[in-house]
Amino acid sequence: MFIRSERLFLRPIWPEDWADLHAGLSQDEAVGNLARVPWSYTPEKARDLAAQGHSPRLPHFLITRPRGAHGVDALGVIGLAEFDGQAHLGAWIARDHRGQGYATEAGRAVLSLARTLGHRRVMARHFLDNPALGRVLRKLGFKPSGSGEEFSLGHGVAAPSLSYALDLGMPSDCDDDLGGDGMGGDGAGRGRFPARRAA
Repeated sequence: MFIRSERLFLRPIWPEDWADLHAGLSQDEAVGNLARVPWSYTPEKARDLAAQGHSPRLPHFLITRPRGAHGVDALGVIGLAEFDGQAHLGAWIARDHRGQGYATEAGRAVLSLARTLGHRRVMARHFLDNPALGRVLRKLGFKPSGSGEEFSLGHGVAAPSLSYALDLGMPSDCDDDLGGDGMGGDGAGRGRFPARRAA
């Protein structure tokens, strides 16, 4: 499954992408914001992540930016994961590419796909010390739905977090187009991506 948005090309993560995943996650101080990514992030963990299978109903993508004849830049990952019977959105944007709207643009594309796949409600979550993801989620139309604690593999402890929900059966701000505006994010997936926090 592939998605083209205004600036981005979202494609499946392939085994050969492990080096890009490792390069981004092993040097990122924000890994503690990710619920499902352990610290330190070894090449073996990156290979395991890149080799995991793909679910047609819960897709996840490598976020890339085409550079014409010069190839592509790998910017991060985004996808849907299932927790407690609910679809959750998670994304992570590499440190050097944050603050340019890539997470929001990719998020709109994935939420449009989620609606097409029949999801009627998507959840998301972020740790309190990562308010950037909350701003991204609100741009995407998510509404706060509660608070609690979530365990962070990066920090090795439970930390306060906020939950959000988006009803895809109702009109929202992400119904316009798949074009960009701001987000910086991180992680999400059922054992794959930290479905939680932006940077």
